[in-house]
Amino acid sequence: MTAFKIIFPHKLLTGANCWQNLPEDLLALQLKRVAILTIEPLMDKALHLKKVLEQQGLQVVIDHSVVQEPYFSDFEKVKNAWESFHPEAVVGLGGGSVLDVAKLLAALIGAPQQLSEVVGNGLLKGRNIKLFCAPATSGTGSEVSPNAILVDDADGQKKGIISPYLVPDYVYVDPLLTLTVPPAITAATGLDALTHCLEAYTNKFAQPFIDLFAYEGMKLIAENIVTAVNDGGNIEAREKVSMGSLYGGFCLGPVNTAAVHALAYPLGSMFHLAHGLTNAVMLPYVMQYNISATPQRYAKVAEALGCKVEADELAMATAGVQKIKELVAACGIPIRLRDLGIPESSFDTMATEALKIQRLLKNNPREVKWDDARNIYQKAY
Repeated sequence: MTAFKIIFPHKLLTGANCWQNLPEDLLALQLKRVAILTIEPLMDKALHLKKVLEQQGLQVVIDHSVVQEPYFSDFEKVKNAWESFHPEAVVGLGGGSVLDVAKLLAALIGAPQQLSEVVGNGLLKGRNIKLFCAPATSGTGSEVSPNAILVDDADGQKKGIISPYLVPDYVYVDPLLTLTVPPAITAATGLDALTHCLEAYTNKFAQPFIDLFAYEGMKLIAENIVTAVNDGGNIEAREKVSMGSLYGGFCLGPVNTAAVHALAYPLGSMFHLAHGLTNAVMLPYVMQYNISATPQRYAKVAEALGCKVEADELAMATAGVQKIKELVAACGIPIRLRDLGIPESSFDTMATEALKIQRLLKNNPREVKWDDARNIYQKAY
């Protein structure tokens, strides 16, 4: 087993209403200034948190301007607004986009480094602001991962900032925060989380310790995602998908994702499609491409997805691909690029852009060259 490193949050709470412990944890640190980044649907909760903290003498500011997959400029706008406030803690209360921006704000407000200087792996030099995260969607795993993904305004490409300093100090995985998430977003984010687990499990650099999280994450999400999509008020399903997403987040630091994410990125940047949606569409076709490289791993994936165990690993791995297609369809997501309005004429450019994401493609169990990427897009059409 090769060496690896995983960094857990200082404090992690899970379960219904666990986010209500957040004020107590903040107050225990005896801070004076707290900044909250959230989304419009959770403003009532953010305002309640603000009131509680202000009653204890803290100064609090709230921002809810991050409404989609964030650009560098979205980050800079909030950073500029908060710089003079000098927050001692940042609270991210929202989906993956909000959490990613909150993590970077905690690291870069008042810091000597600029965003452009930390893009990449391990370039961030520290973080002096306490970081609290409570996810309102079950998908990105950002609440426990060392990753933040933003879109560069200059070229429209998604760029990753990876650093142990981006792992939050306090995390609250509360399924009740996800109850108002609409079906389409529940589906896309849940399948994104499933992809995190699946790509970690089949990764070229898979780790036995991370396999525990990856396998259980796949199992939890596969068993509960359709119920969570079709019955958003089902707390048990929401809780299990939330846990699966959390496990996927633990996978992202030590192992990370691979070709599914790399081939999905051009769909997002070129056609402005949601990240989870693009992963869900590409997942079965990349799985099929990869099976020959590690059929035993994909047979175990099929087992986690609920397929009947077979002696023939290749047959079972193939059954796993079909199972994913069925899950995607049952969640109301198209399984063909043509259904998303992606023209065949874009495949050459998409393949070129995907091949630029070597930080992820190097993790794939089977090498992906330009012709391979284009052929996968064609099969997905």
